[in-house]
Amino acid sequence: MSYQHQYVDGTHIHFPLGKVVCIGRNYAEHAKELNNPVPSEPLLFIKPGSCVVPLDDGFSIPEGRGAVHYEAEIAVLIGKPLSRSPDAEEVRDAISGFAPALDLTLREVQAQLKEKGYPWEIAKSFDGACVLAPFVPGDAIEALQDIGIRLSINGEVRQDGNSCDMLNPILPLIQHICGHFSLQPGDVILTGTPVGVGPLYKGDELVLELVGHSSFTSRTL
Repeated sequence: MSYQHQYVDGTHIHFPLGKVVCIGRNYAEHAKELNNPVPSEPLLFIKPGSCVVPLDDGFSIPEGRGAVHYEAEIAVLIGKPLSRSPDAEEVRDAISGFAPALDLTLREVQAQLKEKGYPWEIAKSFDGACVLAPFVPGDAIEALQDIGIRLSINGEVRQDGNSCDMLNPILPLIQHICGHFSLQPGDVILTGTPVGVGPLYKGDELVLELVGHSSFTSRTL
């Protein structure tokens, strides 16, 4: 794999690169902006580890496949196995890190597939569809209900959200996931995106932040 989990201090996390579990419509205003109904329980889908790339100094976006939308999200790195029905304390202990991330979406492809009632993995799981920044250690953030996520593009703030607005907070969300399938060290959870998604273009300059904890500059190639 070309990606390896990394902390903000440059040290590497020796977990295998696992699956990426994503949560759709976890912010009501984002669901509204795409004219989607708010689900009654977490909407889960999975990206393969093969789609993960580091944020670093730049990342590529697909060409010739329609609009590529950015979705800034709080990423949670799992460091210990979780399965069945873990309590909140077990889940908190299993969190190895937090990072800002981008869930990239081929929006036109997704819309066409949804209209036909087809699965839309190819709109969400292409190579490079999950862009991860280095992680802040899990114990560096105490208040999981107050984590800010912000994305600026070409000097303009496009998304500015907070975990307090999640329909499904982080710990209960992970407990719900474990009720369906196990999580392993190296798995990453993308916890949903706040309002403000839109298209990316080649040459865009980005600043992606876990507000008050980490900030990274990158660009599209």
